[in-house]
Order: sequence, then structure tokens, then C-alpha cells
Amino acid sequence: MVATSVTPPTGSFDVQDLDDADAADMLALATLTAPGPFAEKTHRLGGFVGIRENGRLLAMAGERMKPGPFTEISGVCTQPDCRGRGYAGFLMRVVASRILARNEKPFLHSYATNAAAIALYQSLGFAVHQSITATVLRRV
Repeated sequence: MVATSVTPPTGSFDVQDLDDADAADMLALATLTAPGPFAEKTHRLGGFVGIRENGRLLAMAGERMKPGPFTEISGVCTQPDCRGRGYAGFLMRVVASRILARNEKPFLHSYATNAAAIALYQSLGFAVHQSITATVLRRV
């Protein structure tokens, strides 16, 4: 999915840029929520932002792959007890807006069966760019 613009945010949250000092908290959140591949130094691939409350990292989103003029939004995750507050959409708008400001195109991916995520992405301004079929082969 690719966006050429993003919808304006609803609400406001105190967003912080995340860096090496936040790496352990970021890895812990990603390990808990499994947003996709995320390792100890993934945050160094691009800008990450987060929302904290009383020192606890509640949600984050950032950048990863940068093929050509595209930049992937990745690592989007929210503490399970904090879902439904609008954190993911808000942070994705922040990241996508920064990407667009650099004249790059924000993109992301989702399993076709993840209707909730796709609905969120579409509400932010993302549209399906391409469908991919992946086949996993293994010995039996």
C-alpha cells in the first residue's frame, strides 16, 4: 500500500523521537506485539517515534526499507492494554508526513486477510499498490 498524502490526525498525543537510548524498550514492545521483523538495531534504519506514559513505551512506528523513492513504514505496534486509543494511526501519520516532506513515498505491507489493518491504512490515505503471492516450500 502506498500513500501520496495522509489524512489529518484526530486528537493529539505527546510524540517523542526514539533513538539508541530507547532501543531496549522498542525491542521489548516489538517482541511483545510481533509487528514483523524487528531486531536490536532496527531503529537505526530510519526515524522512529513513540508515545510514552510515566516512562513506559505505549506505542511506536518508524521507517525501515528505502527502495528507490519509497520508504517503508514499519514497526507499528501498541501495548495490548493501550489499543483502541488511536496511537498507531497518529504515529503512522507523523512518520508518513515526514516521509512525504522529503519527497519520498510512504509504503507499507499487510496480509490480505488483515482487514482491520487495511481499513486503518486506507483511512490514513494509503491505497493498494500491488498484491503479492508468496509460496513457502519446505521439505516433508
